[in-house]
Amino acid sequence: MILRWLFNPTVRQAVQMARHVRRLVHAQRDLLKPEQIQTVNLATAELRQAAAREGKDAIKAAMTRLEEVANQSLRPYPMASIRENVEVLLVAIAVAMGIRTFFLQPFKIPTGSMQPTLWGITANPDYMRDGLLADDPRPNPDFDVPGPFKRFVNYWVNGVSYTHVVARSDGALVAYEPQPTRLLIFDLRQSFQVGNQRYTVWFPPDNMFRRAGLIDPFGRPNPRQFKKGEDIIKMRSVSGDHLFVDRLTYNFRPPKRGEIIVFETKHVQHSMVPTDQFYIKRLVGLGGETLSISPNRRLVVNGRELPPSTPRFENLYGYHPEYKVNEYFGHVGMELLANGREYTVPPNHYFVLGDNTMNSLDSRYWGGFPREDLVGKAYFVYWPITSRFGWGYR
Repeated sequence: MILRWLFNPTVRQAVQMARHVRRLVHAQRDLLKPEQIQTVNLATAELRQAAAREGKDAIKAAMTRLEEVANQSLRPYPMASIRENVEVLLVAIAVAMGIRTFFLQPFKIPTGSMQPTLWGITANPDYMRDGLLADDPRPNPDFDVPGPFKRFVNYWVNGVSYTHVVARSDGALVAYEPQPTRLLIFDLRQSFQVGNQRYTVWFPPDNMFRRAGLIDPFGRPNPRQFKKGEDIIKMRSVSGDHLFVDRLTYNFRPPKRGEIIVFETKHVQHSMVPTDQFYIKRLVGLGGETLSISPNRRLVVNGRELPPSTPRFENLYGYHPEYKVNEYFGHVGMELLANGREYTVPPNHYFVLGDNTMNSLDSRYWGGFPREDLVGKAYFVYWPITSRFGWGYR
């Protein structure tokens, strides 16, 4: 039967017809009389037997017979094609949600705390790292905005986008939307007003106004006066890495030191950490272990310093302060691990650090987090297509 189905289009059509009629019988079983159900089931069985053994003419005759019986017994649905398409869509959504919940969850790197292993969004210009705004931050004019085709290719391949807004009249920033309007998981648009003119940016980058220097970290507008024809925003943005999180593996084994993990922050106690976010860091400490950081920037676990050859730490500890072998800097002692201090991870908790050790808000500031907040491990970078694509990150 399998070979007949593969090489005979009439058999495939018959099987699909029998399956469709069977589904309609199940859906209308409470509306049909027993003899109607029996008649339709008998015609369906005859069609299946013909598809399994008979020739093309016999199969078509059985299909005609089933169509006649079905039209006499079953009730037609209004807008049947739309109904079927909606059913397919709902099944696809259910399957996607099941995969997301139990197997692979898409995740976007929100910040640069894991650079250069994984990258968050970066922008040029980017005034966010300056803390407060400079007296007169200006858009950086040292790049050209390419044409539409090149922008399209650059975005979908490399994750590079451009935002360019030119003042239509004189004025200063007087109002802006703090959060963009969203469509599902996408930032759709964000508006602001300069003078008496309103501007809308479609598909804005994260923290657009701060990155462009229009507001400070507290949301206060920059008082700068723009002239007509002057750039209000001229920004080149590179999207953060988008990856799949493996939610299945840790159901069968505990996480290992050095793995990059994703976790919820609902039990993290720190004023700068929202309690409804997902963070991604490198796991360095398990429950019951005592941790510290040595003078040469390596992790010390229960009094033993991790050697540079430790699995998943080779790049982090390949750095030499004098020769600057690579982009990694080891781990810098701060807060709970500052100046030789030790920290004992509570039972059933995990301790995490960011690879961008100088710019990472991690367990050095708020300690461990409970095991139940663990989501999964970093698995596969699916966009943008860079050297970290796939399993290219380290």
